[in-house]
Amino acid sequence: MTTTLRPAGPEGRDAEGRRSRAYEIRVNTRPVGALTLLGPRDSGPPFGAIEHLHVDEGDRRRGRATVAALAAEEILRGWDCTHVEAHSAAVAGERAPGDHLLSALGYAERSRHMIKELRERPALPPGSEARPLRDEEFAAWCETSDATYVGGMVDRGLTRAQAAAGAEASRRARLPEGAATQGVALRVLTCEGTDVGALWLAFTALPRRDVDAWVFDVNVDPARRGAGHGRSLMTVAEHECLARSAPRLGLNVFTDNTPAVRLYASLGYRTAERFYVKELL
Repeated sequence: MTTTLRPAGPEGRDAEGRRSRAYEIRVNTRPVGALTLLGPRDSGPPFGAIEHLHVDEGDRRRGRATVAALAAEEILRGWDCTHVEAHSAAVAGERAPGDHLLSALGYAERSRHMIKELRERPALPPGSEARPLRDEEFAAWCETSDATYVGGMVDRGLTRAQAAAGAEASRRARLPEGAATQGVALRVLTCEGTDVGALWLAFTALPRRDVDAWVFDVNVDPARRGAGHGRSLMTVAEHECLARSAPRLGLNVFTDNTPAVRLYASLGYRTAERFYVKELL
């Protein structure tokens, strides 16, 4: 029996304007699952994505999902994609949802979403306090935040121009009124009266439906790192959430940022979803 992909309809565009097409996974002529692919974004590197891959329960553990994923990679090569992205929740078709199949096919984990259920208000260390970011500080904060983001994205394959454009677009969309934007909390952490870091926390337009707030940026002054200020900034985030009755706090962390992954795990954050990438050779 032969597993193939058959278009389920014409090509379209997703909410971001990316090329999109749905396929049926078939064994001979019998439908056994579904697949949806996305092409590259208009700005950024030529990365495609497996947005959805599902094999019906009765046809699992027979290699159907593996063949479908490999066929998807061939289609994305034809779309001039150099890499393919996927996330664990989008793939169901083997013994374990997503992670097992993607790892077996050579995908590397790039980042993960982590979530914490907030119950008690933790205390800040003595001498540490939080205050709102002032309007006159916004431009300098943007420069620092963008530099960290751009450096990280260049390390992951984007050009500096692509990363800078992405950072600016995200900030314009999420912080249209600067420090006064509604539904966000921009906070500066001070220690013994000295600014040591800043936090960007949002309560609207969140990346996931199962959270009430999202940490978009935590940045500690490089000269003050290693002194626990990152932990203190996360404490500030929890204070802000509890004050607004937002008990589920989420964030994204790159897997290769080992200190951050360890910090969030030690604070009680659990992994909710993993994101993978594979180079199309």
